[in-house]
Amino acid sequence: MIWSKMKPLLENFLAPAMADRVGYLSTSYRYSPDKNGQCCIAVDNKKIFNMKDGTTGMKWYQSEQDIKNDPAVVIPLSEAEIEHIRQETGGKVPEERLAVIARDRKLLAYAKDTIAAQVALSKSDFYKTANVFLTQPIEASLASTDILLNCLALLDRRIGKKRIMDMEKSVKMKHPIVQYFYSLRRATI
Repeated sequence: MIWSKMKPLLENFLAPAMADRVGYLSTSYRYSPDKNGQCCIAVDNKKIFNMKDGTTGMKWYQSEQDIKNDPAVVIPLSEAEIEHIRQETGGKVPEERLAVIARDRKLLAYAKDTIAAQVALSKSDFYKTANVFLTQPIEASLASTDILLNCLALLDRRIGKKRIMDMEKSVKMKHPIVQYFYSLRRATI
């Protein structure tokens, strides 16, 4: 689908409180060497989520170690995950280390997913992801590991106040840009 048809469809899905604050922008440069241009989501006329480069105001991770050492990343653990580590180690690991091991494993998986999601953010990926968003149910977009799908879903009018409030714990495990759009949407409720 071409941009001139896609943009109004995306804007029609915006929540009423977001409609005057959020915009989708796409540029193409015919004579540039790569002919790529850029796509971005702007909030209050400020480019927040730029698909061209990492020069946005959001934190972009360069390596898994950056994520593992970031104190802002909160990884909730369940008792079942700690019990799984206890059974896996055969009870040979001290109790105070079980939570540390479980947290490190979960944090490593989160770091790998986050880095993988950041890699594929270009203008063509935005178009593909926006097409997927427009054709699939909103629940699939919310459950996806794709950060762009999550952002588009959080801005959607089909997500109500109750669902936004219920998502608080699950959003803590997502990329900072998804957390930003969640807090933006939650502030309007």
